[in-house]
Amino acid sequence: MRSGQSYYERWLKARPYRFPDGEESEVSMTPTAHYRMFGHYNAWANTRLYDAVARLTAEQYRADRGAFFKSVHGTLNHLLATDRIWMQRFTGEGDAPNRLDAILFETFETLRAAREAEDRRIVEYVDRLNEARIAGTIKYRRVTSPEQFEQQLAPALAHWFNHQTHHRGHVHAMLTGLVGAAPELDLLYFQRLSAKSAA
Repeated sequence: MRSGQSYYERWLKARPYRFPDGEESEVSMTPTAHYRMFGHYNAWANTRLYDAVARLTAEQYRADRGAFFKSVHGTLNHLLATDRIWMQRFTGEGDAPNRLDAILFETFETLRAAREAEDRRIVEYVDRLNEARIAGTIKYRRVTSPEQFEQQLAPALAHWFNHQTHHRGHVHAMLTGLVGAAPELDLLYFQRLSAKSAA
């Protein structure tokens, strides 16, 4: 597997994420700015994680490490699958897998390309959010049951971004176990880098 400059690194230089005026603090940040920040953070964190995973051998990448989705390969596929599921719920557009353990792409290279495309889609989605949409509701069916749910968009977005962080943590732990190191993914680190890029 190979590594190179990521699309998000290039994109951030051309279009750095900026907090809206007066919204650097948790107290004053609006819901729109909050979810926009997490959409951009998600793309940044995925880029760093994929850069680290690209340095694994094929055997390391597919090794069963005892995680919920077993391997780095399985967990990264799960993250893409669930992001597509949630984006279909949010937008009514795009393909959504019917299994949480779906292996959407067998090779790392094709998975990475699809991940980058999905992250661009996510960033575009959060950049179009406004207060009225965030205060609205969505209706959807669960993957594992036929029940239909209706809930506010805001807590659904919170769950979605938390889910991404949760499973990136699994990959982070697997990387540490496999090669003894994993990239810095803290939100505060992203915020500091974004502030420097916007300066």
